[in-house]
Amino acid sequence: MIDYKNMTRYEKLQDELKSSPAKWLITGVAGFIGSNLLETLLKLDQKVLGLDNFSTGFQHNFDQVQELVTPEQWQRFTFIKGDIRDLGGCRKVCSQVDYVLHQAALGSVPRSIEDPLLTNDNNLTGFLNMLVAARDAKVKRFVYAASSSTYGDHPGLPKLEEKIGKPLSPYAVTKYVNELYADVFARTYGFKSIGLRYFNIFGRRQDPNGAYAAVMPKWFSALIRGEELFINGDGETSRDFCYIDNCVQGNLLAACTKNREGLNQVYNIAFGEKTTLKELFLMIRERVAVSRSGVKKIEPIYRDFRPGDVRHSLADIGKAKRLLGYEPKFSVRDGLDQAAEWYLENLS
Repeated sequence: MIDYKNMTRYEKLQDELKSSPAKWLITGVAGFIGSNLLETLLKLDQKVLGLDNFSTGFQHNFDQVQELVTPEQWQRFTFIKGDIRDLGGCRKVCSQVDYVLHQAALGSVPRSIEDPLLTNDNNLTGFLNMLVAARDAKVKRFVYAASSSTYGDHPGLPKLEEKIGKPLSPYAVTKYVNELYADVFARTYGFKSIGLRYFNIFGRRQDPNGAYAAVMPKWFSALIRGEELFINGDGETSRDFCYIDNCVQGNLLAACTKNREGLNQVYNIAFGEKTTLKELFLMIRERVAVSRSGVKKIEPIYRDFRPGDVRHSLADIGKAKRLLGYEPKFSVRDGLDQAAEWYLENLS
């Protein structure tokens, strides 16, 4: 017998979704976060439509998801290769779904500094296309990936949603303008949405390759392959690292919330714990060393701070807890245990 009284809001939601399947759209579905959302929704027997142009996503992410779900669940997934910069394509996919999880974007602060036009085209024009298409299709909920980069140069810790500073990169500008557009659409058209400010999401299927790869997959890859490993700055820079399963929880809770006060808001999606880069390196090295003892001798190479990076980042997740019922299950250590297993299996 199910004890509903002691279940978390997320556990109750998963139970509700299994009994009442809906149709979802995930943009950027072939990417790191998108493919994890796909995996979770298919395991909950949902119908999923996915959109991606493979600019940062990969077919092998689909292949892994297919191995993790049943054949019947996989048949509930329909993929359309397309680009969010094409308004017609956005209209087509939005017209077929109940919920939109908009993950498609060009991430990376350094990439945006090198090519602000490309970042603007994807993250602003593409976002506005999706917002218009979802509004016109009258979808039940539009949840979009915002970013902790929006806090910019505001020195306060922990980060509170209503207190932001000036953006420090073109990427941060685009993510802040996403929030402004979403708010204007609510005020002007009555179209409600929810933005999730991600704080350094990590976990399985996060790409370790390429110039703009995130720090965790890069370090896992370097340690597993015995390559040089770099820390930008003195190692005391800190981040609120958030495991992918916490991020998935935030998306589903936001999409399905029945709390009207929680609509047309932005929320921090994090664990609420600060970790320095030095501490992170030691934790990753410890986990890789379990199967590769020689890794214990590897030390990082320190180099200059990276332009556009903030010094410290730590989220206050009280708002998401209060209005969405968000209860992150995985600390950075718990998440690293899971991630290490995946990287050791897939990068060896």
